[in-house]
Amino acid sequence: MADFSLELNEDQVQIQKWVHDFAQNVVRPAAHEWDEREETPWPIIKEAATIGLYSFDFVANAFLDPTGLTLLLVNEEMSWGDAGIALAIFGSTLAVVGIYGNGTPEQHAEWIPQCFGTPDDVKLAAFGVSEPDAGSDVSSLKTRAVYDEAKDEWVLNGTKTWITNGGLANIHVIVASVTPALGARGQASFVVPEGTPGVSQGQKFKKMGIRASHTAEVVLDDCRVPGRCLLGGKERLEERLARAREGARTSSQAAMATFEMSRPSVGAQAVGIARAAYEHALDYARERRQFNRAIIENQAIAFKLADMKMRTDAARLLCWRAAWMAANRKKFEAGEGSQSKLFAGETAVWVTEQAIQILGGYGYIREHPVERWYRDAKIYTIFEGTSEIQRLVIARAISGIHID
Repeated sequence: MADFSLELNEDQVQIQKWVHDFAQNVVRPAAHEWDEREETPWPIIKEAATIGLYSFDFVANAFLDPTGLTLLLVNEEMSWGDAGIALAIFGSTLAVVGIYGNGTPEQHAEWIPQCFGTPDDVKLAAFGVSEPDAGSDVSSLKTRAVYDEAKDEWVLNGTKTWITNGGLANIHVIVASVTPALGARGQASFVVPEGTPGVSQGQKFKKMGIRASHTAEVVLDDCRVPGRCLLGGKERLEERLARAREGARTSSQAAMATFEMSRPSVGAQAVGIARAAYEHALDYARERRQFNRAIIENQAIAFKLADMKMRTDAARLLCWRAAWMAANRKKFEAGEGSQSKLFAGETAVWVTEQAIQILGGYGYIREHPVERWYRDAKIYTIFEGTSEIQRLVIARAISGIHID
């Protein structure tokens, strides 16, 4: 008998149900309010922390799942509830991935718990890469990190933009250029601890979607952090820079190492939005009657729903494959991480648009949540690598050619 199975194990099923119940009973009822307020939903974050959903222990155990699927199950269910609130709760995990992917075991132990805090003292974290003039082109970062050997400190200067929890976070993980001449190969990641002078929030952005998630600029003005805040340590950085100067390929880049690990989970968030829209449209099509019959009895509607279901399931499977590969140290030979995020993001946009079409005028008003899901879905073709960048990554991987 073959060992292959797509069936979730007992622990995964229980976690999926637990998170789904929280999404259904706590997140969904509050989604419209926090979308309208465009504020961080602190009461819901604290409730998630109280039950152990937002905690170091829970996320650490999810990371250790050998199948790689637990984090995806959590992300899908939470975004099924509401993507904005889900990002407000789990936006910290991108910084966690940044620390985990670039740091030493000692740094993992020191900094990752501080990204969550405790139920009585909840903390948030932020990961800062993008800049006003460097979005998709991460090799063009202007934020500089200069080492002050006399004090064993790194001095950070620059402005980060489009940062989830930016300025609001207790812990910031910042990608900065150490050797600008080397482009992306001359970059490193730094932890900026809570209370560090010289780090502040710049402009807070008013967004089309995911409005319960805080997005803002992070301004670094002669921000000094101890030498131990360089993720990976100075010795490893110097070795990597030396290889880069010699023209050798480096094993990883600070920003890309983080994004490659996070893309399947981001894709799972998009799957959650798509699934929510599909389920709502299906229920509506069964109940809505026109010309003396339910509208689902019309092929134009039924076929649309069939395609919505098919694409959502296909997107989920791409995310699961990439997450399993990452958890089992399987090399992405064809941009599998990018495939998952690209297809899931574009699927969410397409499915939510079809849901609006099925609901007609009702889909365009706020009485039904599909207009919010449509607004929320669009960001998944933009942040953490646009659809165009994902296609570039895939094309380079399958061709072996540096395509511009």
